[in-house]
Amino acid sequence: MPETVILGVIGSDAHVVGITILEQALSAAGFEVENLGVQSSQEEFVEAAKAEDAGAVLVSSLYGHARQDCEGFHERLEEAGLDVLTYVGGNLSVGQDDFESTRERFREMGFDRVFDAETDPEEAIASLRRDLQLTTTEPEAVRVDS
Repeated sequence: MPETVILGVIGSDAHVVGITILEQALSAAGFEVENLGVQSSQEEFVEAAKAEDAGAVLVSSLYGHARQDCEGFHERLEEAGLDVLTYVGGNLSVGQDDFESTRERFREMGFDRVFDAETDPEEAIASLRRDLQLTTTEPEAVRVDS
């Protein structure tokens, strides 16, 4: 059974191209993807994660206001009884000069992984597989001699 991930653009952001590419890449990699689309609220992410029994929630933001849009996000997940992997990526801060400080800020907010807008989808997928402890090969059959 494929692992389900929730994907969407949070807040008032209407940038759709990145999540469309990511949705296609995740689907091709064998994930079941629930794409919330653009301008998604924290509540929509939480409700979808709960309804789909998701293993991960991937939040995208390109307009530079992700910090404000993600404030309290992990508290909402916790209140809903959800323990899911959380990723955030994109152009997360207006005037973002030093991405390492941005990464640290979002890690402190509770995100498991933080990616910049230049991240290749394959890098995020590889991290997702590792973090969810998924393997890409089938287990070897055990031979029983009779």
